[in-house]
Amino acid sequence: MTSDLPATSPKVPARPAAPAASRGRLSGLQPGAALTRRQKAAIVVRLLIAEGATLPLADLPEALQAELTTQMSQMRYIDRATLKEVIEEFADELDGIGLSFPNGLEGALSILDGVISPDMAAKLRKQAGMIWHSDPWESLAAFDVEKLLPLLKRQSPEVGAVLLSKLSVSKAADLLVKLPGDRARRLTLAVSETAKIAPETVRRIGLSLAAELNAEPPRAFVADAVQRVGAILNVSPSATREDLLEGLDQADAEFAEEVRRAIFTFPDIPARVAPGDVPTVLRQIPQETLVLVVAAADDKTQGAVDFLLDNTSKRMAATLRSEALEIGSVKARTAETARAEVITAIRALFDSGEITMVGAEDG
Repeated sequence: MTSDLPATSPKVPARPAAPAASRGRLSGLQPGAALTRRQKAAIVVRLLIAEGATLPLADLPEALQAELTTQMSQMRYIDRATLKEVIEEFADELDGIGLSFPNGLEGALSILDGVISPDMAAKLRKQAGMIWHSDPWESLAAFDVEKLLPLLKRQSPEVGAVLLSKLSVSKAADLLVKLPGDRARRLTLAVSETAKIAPETVRRIGLSLAAELNAEPPRAFVADAVQRVGAILNVSPSATREDLLEGLDQADAEFAEEVRRAIFTFPDIPARVAPGDVPTVLRQIPQETLVLVVAAADDKTQGAVDFLLDNTSKRMAATLRSEALEIGSVKARTAETARAEVITAIRALFDSGEITMVGAEDG
């Protein structure tokens, strides 16, 4: 009988109270007929609900939930003696259970969390397709926008529209803002066509998307190798940077080219920073550093220096040029350090979202 019931059930009362109307035999049974296991399960569930117990019936497979509901709809009354026999049998079976195991892969993985490796857990989830017993959209809603954005970009407009429709309005809006204009328009149009999608189809889409996200193995580093190497070389002395890139060209030309595209150096400022963001950038940098950068301008960096000065106030630009003339020449190492400080400040503003990189790839 326990196979038709949840693994965990509240304590059954020793002497259940039955309503007066339940003193007849079970409706539809011949006198002395034996109860089936489904009928016994329905009796136990009905009693527990009447006693105010909260049963995790939603965790049962849908077929069992349907069978239980159908069986309960076909029953009427039982007498006290039959009720007592069923409850005693149920209690005896509960007493005989020595150990219970979780239902499904996710339950097993929750018990084994910290015991098996995260990579193995992710692999098992992926192989099993991550079957959820609860709403997969709740799992998706827990992810932040930066995690959902790559997932959304990989989907067709129809699937992407379902994803946007199931998320909160604010999160969906944040995702649309980060998409290219034409892609955002296609998704918006597709949202208008989601009204006729069947609930089961929406659930299957949710299961697939949630499995795709949850099956990703944990990473030791948030950024990929290209981004990490590019960030390091951004603030490295130019001689060191060129030497390392030359070595990368010989070892892995394709990787070296990707790193070059990821590098953002001082001469790149006019191409990657919007003119209107220059005042925000300059407020993050000490004036003495800016003076060094202006004083150390050469053929490679003069364009970036002029760009910064042309897009700040005339008074500030005049002050920086005046102080730069006063300090005269600047040592190469000091100049490199000052330029690296400017690049680091700009990178921090990009990462925080305070300014947006011009010409950044949409991914």
